[in-house]
Parts: sequence; C-alpha cells; structure tokens
Amino acid sequence: MNKKIVLAGGTGFIGIYLEEKFQNLGYEVKIISRQPQHISWSDFASIVDALEDSEMLINLAGKSVDCRYNEKNKKEIFDSRTKTTEILGRAVLEANNPPELWINSSTATIYRHAEDRPMTEETGEIGSGFSVEVAKKWESSFFQFHLPKTRQAALRIAIVLGKDGGVMVPFMNLVKFGLGGVQGPGTQKFSWVHMEDVYNIILFLQKRKDLSGVFNCSSPNPVTNREFMTKLRKKMNKNLGLPSPKWMLELGAIFIRTETELILKSRWVIPARLEEEGYSFKFATIDTALEEII
Repeated sequence: MNKKIVLAGGTGFIGIYLEEKFQNLGYEVKIISRQPQHISWSDFASIVDALEDSEMLINLAGKSVDCRYNEKNKKEIFDSRTKTTEILGRAVLEANNPPELWINSSTATIYRHAEDRPMTEETGEIGSGFSVEVAKKWESSFFQFHLPKTRQAALRIAIVLGKDGGVMVPFMNLVKFGLGGVQGPGTQKFSWVHMEDVYNIILFLQKRKDLSGVFNCSSPNPVTNREFMTKLRKKMNKNLGLPSPKWMLELGAIFIRTETELILKSRWVIPARLEEEGYSFKFATIDTALEEII
C-alpha cells in the first residue's frame, strides 16, 4: 500500500511546496480544494475516503487575508477557515482508519501587537481585533473535536519566506523600484519562518508522537521591519530605499485593496515549544534565509 497524506487547501504557496516535498518522499498526496481536478469540499464521501489509511492530514485552507476587510471578505475569511476545519473534523471521525496526525494551520497574528517582549505559547498574550478573532475561532473549531485515533497540532505560522511566491515578491519589487525603506515606524517586529523549516517542523511533529497542541511556527530570531528592509536591500545590491510613512501606507492599501495591519502590526513570536522539544532550525537567521531565497 502506498504511503498517503492529505493536503487540504493545498493549492497555495505553502501547499504547492509541501506537495512536491512529500511526493519526493514517496507519498501519494491527495488534495482537497475548490479546483476541479482535486477532491471537492462538497464531496464528503471522497474526503473520508482520502483520509482512510492516510498517515497525516495537513489543513492549510483559508481565503487570503491580503484584502480589504469589508463585510463580504470578513465572512469569507471566517468561513473558509472554520467551515473547512469542521468538515475535516467530521470526516476524521467518520473514517475507520483515520490519519495518526492532523496538523491545522493557524497564525502568529493571534498574539497582540508586541514591541515590549516576545510572545511564546505559554506566556504570549492573545490580542484583539478582526484578525485575532479569526485566529481564535479557527483554533476553537479545530480543538472542538476529540479524536481518539488522531493527534492534533495547530501551527501558529509566522510570515513564510521562500522562493517563487509569497510575501517576498512584493517586498523585492519595492526594493527593486527604490521603495524598500522602512515601513511605518520600522520598529515593529517582523516574525518570519523559512518555507523549508515549515516542512521540517511538520516532519518533526510527525515523528514525535508525544507532541500535540499549539506550536509557534516561526524563526527564533525575528527582526525589526527596519532590519529586514536593510538586509533585503543589501542582498539585492540596492542602496536607495525610500521610507513609507504610515499615512502613505494607509493610502496605498486602499488602492491595492489590502490592509496596513499586514505590515504595521508588530509580531514578536518565539518558537519556545519547538526549541524546548529539540527542533533545530535550518534557517534560524534572516541572513541565512535571504541567502537561500535570493
């Protein structure tokens, strides 16, 4: 019998990377998505069938938060996370031989704006506002299920850096056109994680059958926005980088239909549990990450 994993919402930046990685390990990768070539979210029987005899379920489903927070988008952001998670939970319960491990993505945005101290799983303070409410309901929809045969782990994922997509594209474009200076005050913390470490953390949790619950999925060395933009300019050999004050970001966000929170919120997140349990980051510093990406 082939080794099998199930990727839910596996058509985005992270999902495409994980699909290739697991296929290279010899896994059959079943994908649940809204795309016609994959298992449909509305086909409950096929979702249950995909989960049967699989080793792991990884859920990445969720509408991008890179949009304006109007009522329509807010509802889609909530529903695309909570409803899909609830479908998966019911399917895991329905399966006769469900996966041993279910990893559900969450977000490091669940913590408050922090410039005073880092947030760990144990000592971190949950924030307030729309994005935090999304994260809280996402995690509660996941942990509402009590699954006797399946271990559950929620990854509070920081901003993921990697090649060929994700946030590096707009950041590099800003630098390319001379706009890669500080954004807002520049003191806000930029918590990040390299794509390869996301994958390795999943393998680590798969191997460690004693681990479950919430994990911060972020590099142990966050930087400030100022440090990140400085290092990115240096790596791209661009000396000039005009700053973007808050008022300019607010104006620009309206035109490109996004929210400034994605840039201005200070995310100071430390992966305390992973480090305590012995996970070693391949890309622990922003220098090593940028060296690999660019």
